[in-house]
Amino acid sequence: MHYQDKIYGGVKIDEPIILELMKCKSMQRLKGIDQHGHYENFFPHSNISRFEHSVGVFILLREFGASILEQVSGLLHDVSHTVFSHVADYIFHDGSGRYQNFQDDELEGFIERSEIPGILRKHGINYEDILDDSKFLLKERELPDLCADRIDYFLRDALAFKKATKKEIKELFSNLFVEKKEWVFVNKDSAKKYANLFLEVNNACWSGLESGVMLKSMGELLKYCINKKIVTRDDLFTTDKEVWIKIRPGVKKDPRLRILVDRADNKYKYKISDKKDFDLLSLNKSRAVDPLFYENGKLIRLSTVDKEFKKLQEKYSKHKKYYIKFLEERSAESPKGLK
Repeated sequence: MHYQDKIYGGVKIDEPIILELMKCKSMQRLKGIDQHGHYENFFPHSNISRFEHSVGVFILLREFGASILEQVSGLLHDVSHTVFSHVADYIFHDGSGRYQNFQDDELEGFIERSEIPGILRKHGINYEDILDDSKFLLKERELPDLCADRIDYFLRDALAFKKATKKEIKELFSNLFVEKKEWVFVNKDSAKKYANLFLEVNNACWSGLESGVMLKSMGELLKYCINKKIVTRDDLFTTDKEVWIKIRPGVKKDPRLRILVDRADNKYKYKISDKKDFDLLSLNKSRAVDPLFYENGKLIRLSTVDKEFKKLQEKYSKHKKYYIKFLEERSAESPKGLK
């Protein structure tokens, strides 16, 4: 199979287990899940699917010599994502978005109920064997370390949000290698360039105000729809399009729903406010990496030799809190400012 990837270019995939998993219903569903949530109205043309990212993680792991078990684990690591991806973290737990781990909590159960265990058994693998991330250090590590998951979504977002060109991404990628299950840069300059670009993407995308508005607005919309039985919890494991098909017709007869949909569609102006006067409180996960690089035969962490970067890394590793105030809320059925 010839697969064309936005980051890695043309890739030949011929491993039977990978091909079968890529074609299965559970993986194909991810083509209908936006990587960022509901970003198109906030950042036009930034759409990336969870399928693209999942296959990208597999490609990256294979390229750098991971075992087939780790490659499979990488391919399937996001298969349990709900519609609109991390929006689920603004619905469940405490609904704040502080804990972006809902899909991780759902992963084992989702796989267990799917066709995936049967496919894996055909190829001599028990599904439990792909779930322990402590065995897959190339695929998954905690921040601020690099891992295949984090590298792939960063490269995709850097390109999608026009923070880097394909040429610049190729250069970053060419300066990366693996040693003793660690992702390492060839020198300090390439590590710092990567880390600073990661911060730029974080501030513009993942932890920015627009993300806060979109994620919290979508979370409030879906909570309302679940409470009103417009959608069910099971619907969250379908696709973005299928859920919108259930939601949008209702705005004609439900003024509150219309406002929530319009907020999610970015139709209202908004500003950062304070705890005395706000419509939404959003907590955004902020990310900063601290790469390793190779120098004089030693592995060195960037923050240990660059005090300026260490301050930035510490600053942007903390959640962003946004008190959001909408400035315009008008509809034919509702007065301005209806809440």
